[in-house]
Amino acid sequence: MPTPAEMAATMLLNVPDKTGKTILAWHKILSKTSFDKHGQLVKYLKKDHGVTHGFANLIVTKYLSPDTSSESELVTKQYAGAKLDLMPIYEALISAVQTFGEDVELAPKKAYVSLRRKKQFALIQPSTKTRVDVGLNLKDVNETKRLERSGSFNAMVSHRVKLSSVKDVNKQLIAWLRDAYEKAG
Repeated sequence: MPTPAEMAATMLLNVPDKTGKTILAWHKILSKTSFDKHGQLVKYLKKDHGVTHGFANLIVTKYLSPDTSSESELVTKQYAGAKLDLMPIYEALISAVQTFGEDVELAPKKAYVSLRRKKQFALIQPSTKTRVDVGLNLKDVNETKRLERSGSFNAMVSHRVKLSSVKDVNKQLIAWLRDAYEKAG
């Protein structure tokens, strides 16, 4: 049975699917209100945006105390500020990878999210304000123009793919991710 912290982390990852917006997008909306009390903000999300009570409570709790260091909060911090527009790329990648199997593990770090099976098979990192880098463990695969050697990017992976839009999360990239996932099993 999952712990309350694990349930909250899962719920936080589900905010975009269940509410239509990322946690950061909700925080931006809340920052524009005149409300400052927890109950007022929850009521506002429920009444004006149709958010269910559980998700409204979670969004407001995270909004009012953003300095926690839970795993899901690490992801939120990675895509904060100028990198907020990159969150849809991250979400598209996670959505694709989670179809590979129930043994996909997301392990957020301070600067990136490690994707693991029995061992790390990839990582996702918002490297600049305009680019997300996907690192892949594909040691036996030759580089291409798009699938470049990782070089100094990260020693934990063999290759890197640079993404600047959700459109870059295409069949080719998902096939490379699946290949890395299968080799990690």
